[in-house]
Amino acid sequence: MTMTMTRSIIFVCTALFFIIQAQFSYAQKTSNHPIVDTGQVKCYNNSREIPCRNSGVPFYGQDAQYEGNVPSYRNNGDGTVTDLNTGLMWSKAVDKGKVSLIEAKRVAQRMTLGGYSDWRTPDIKELYSLIDFRGYTGFSRTRSKRGAPANAIPFINTDYFDFEYGDVSKGERYIDAQWLSNTKYVSTTMNGDETLFGVNFADGRIKGYGYRMPGSSREKKFYARYVRGNAYGENDFKDNGDGTVTDRASGLMWTQRDSGRGMNWKDALEYAESLVYAGYDDWRLPNAKELQYIVDYSRSPDTTDSPAINPILVTTSIVNEAGKKDYPFFWSSTTHLDGPNPGKNAAYVAFGRALGKMRGKIMDVHGAGAQRSDPKSGNPTQWHGPQGDARRVKNFVRCVRGGSIKIRTSAVSQNQDKYPNNVKTSEITRQQGQRISAGRPGSPFGGRRFIKRLDKDGDGKVSRSEFDGPKNRFSFHDKNNDGYISENEAPKGPPPRGDRPPVP
Repeated sequence: MTMTMTRSIIFVCTALFFIIQAQFSYAQKTSNHPIVDTGQVKCYNNSREIPCRNSGVPFYGQDAQYEGNVPSYRNNGDGTVTDLNTGLMWSKAVDKGKVSLIEAKRVAQRMTLGGYSDWRTPDIKELYSLIDFRGYTGFSRTRSKRGAPANAIPFINTDYFDFEYGDVSKGERYIDAQWLSNTKYVSTTMNGDETLFGVNFADGRIKGYGYRMPGSSREKKFYARYVRGNAYGENDFKDNGDGTVTDRASGLMWTQRDSGRGMNWKDALEYAESLVYAGYDDWRLPNAKELQYIVDYSRSPDTTDSPAINPILVTTSIVNEAGKKDYPFFWSSTTHLDGPNPGKNAAYVAFGRALGKMRGKIMDVHGAGAQRSDPKSGNPTQWHGPQGDARRVKNFVRCVRGGSIKIRTSAVSQNQDKYPNNVKTSEITRQQGQRISAGRPGSPFGGRRFIKRLDKDGDGKVSRSEFDGPKNRFSFHDKNNDGYISENEAPKGPPPRGDRPPVP
């Protein structure tokens, strides 16, 4: 054999080695970040649960009709839980008391739980991987000892993870069950507050929370859950050159451009299901966890003049409610079970500012990258809740395909566990004859009863048009001048005799 032939053989073998190695590395890279399914197995229209029907009918294509990586965990018996999809290991217990981020990091440094010493605080994508949309905020006058409605279900699998609601005996709301992440918002909220992202496993949302208590130098405290293992949530985008982008980390393919216009939830489902693009006809509306996975938390409108997403995915700009350049909310296919009408809202992710109206001023209240929910249809009151969240019935769409998703052929996977039917009710007590709000028992007045009597659109507060008393009394009760009377602002007893509405 000549020297030339020998060199040629060596060259070919070397080239083949590197090609095989590259393909092996690529295969590893494309499967190292599986996105855990939301767990949602029921279908909904604009207001209530409906049967999950076959394609071609209204509301087809929602979360429950597709199944991804079914949530699967292993209790290791040593205070740790392993996510069998992501490979991440978590602490099982709720950390004793609430802690600030600095305190949580110190705890993690000292931890030897399960014999491991590499514990850390999770980032927001790692923490959100645990959310389960079989949860429900609840709506019932029957309360547990912790103050949560009897029918409330945590948005985390309580077969494996311990959970606590907020402690109402200490003046908290039951939904004050925010778990911290180590992801800080690159911008600020509430007119300049340093902000930390967290997941509320009591109400099923991601929000940005002020790093410090309002009007104080003290750091805000959260529940904490600790994690170890390989990092999760780093995207690896590839421009396919045909108007699509593949995230090689998750295996999902996305439309490079969004819908370019807002639409209600039903139309968003139909838009995605009917899309034929780049030679594919299996596009769908992403679920909440798939959509959150492509958020880039290093970006924001105020710091990078961009949406919170990699610029390889082109995003339409809008003019927001404050008249500023901004970027849209995007619908997910996931129904968010909240309040008295648990089928009414769908989860969305804010790739622009998550706006609210506080003290009459429109501002970023939760941060770009927040996940909240909007009504699926109708014409609801624009500002809602304690932070006056902006509500947009018409949100944008970015379609997705691929991954490990398959069409669900049965209502519940065989791998599903006992959650959410394992929620204990033995400590539930009916608060009959007790003061559940200010005002004497049985009185038509008091904060909660006042709101319930006058709140015609069900948004949890009373607008000027809903108020049935003298105009000057509305302004008297609207302490923060946001145009609504909240439960905290509501009168705590009968109005003065001259202010009482006529008896019908």
